[in-house]
Amino acid sequence: MSTADLTPLFLIMVALAAIPSSSVALVVVRSATLNVRNGIATAFGIAAGDLVFVVMAIMGLTALSEIMGAFFTLIRYSAAGYLIWFGIGLVRSTTRHQPREMIVSSGGLVTSFVSGLTLTLGDVKAILFYASLFPAFVDLPALSAADIAVILGITLLAVGGVKTLYAFAAKSIARASKGFAYERHIKTATGGLMMGTGGYLILKP
Repeated sequence: MSTADLTPLFLIMVALAAIPSSSVALVVVRSATLNVRNGIATAFGIAAGDLVFVVMAIMGLTALSEIMGAFFTLIRYSAAGYLIWFGIGLVRSTTRHQPREMIVSSGGLVTSFVSGLTLTLGDVKAILFYASLFPAFVDLPALSAADIAVILGITLLAVGGVKTLYAFAAKSIARASKGFAYERHIKTATGGLMMGTGGYLILKP
């Protein structure tokens, strides 16, 4: 895989990880009410869940591309449609209030890690998202073990890194009366990025 493929993939993952969500709220609560170490443990529990989905998506897509051949193009178009729909949903979500879940803060580092992992694995839509994202950046038939390792490293750095930043900023976020001040802008920008990726996937030769 080239840097030209990896850079936009990394940036999209960073943007998605930065969107205020239940996983971000979990990191912030664990960090603000316990300590930063618990917030970081939660962040890497979330990242571990994403790694599971990434492996499942890549293995499934690679098998499909080998078995179905030209028919896989149809799957690529379906993936593009899903990304565009996902992006539109993000942009539209900026116009309505979304209540945040209350999360119990107790236990230690293991509890924090497992909480993050469980929360992520409970979102089965994540595997569908990753399965839609990878065809835009990954030449699946040519994917090697080294390429998969690089993708997993990017996922860990993007998701774990961003959530860890939230852990360090947790007390400031918790004190802010209006919550996430830039939530609307982040969602709009990321939604546009998803729609653009879907368009690129449709036009990709």
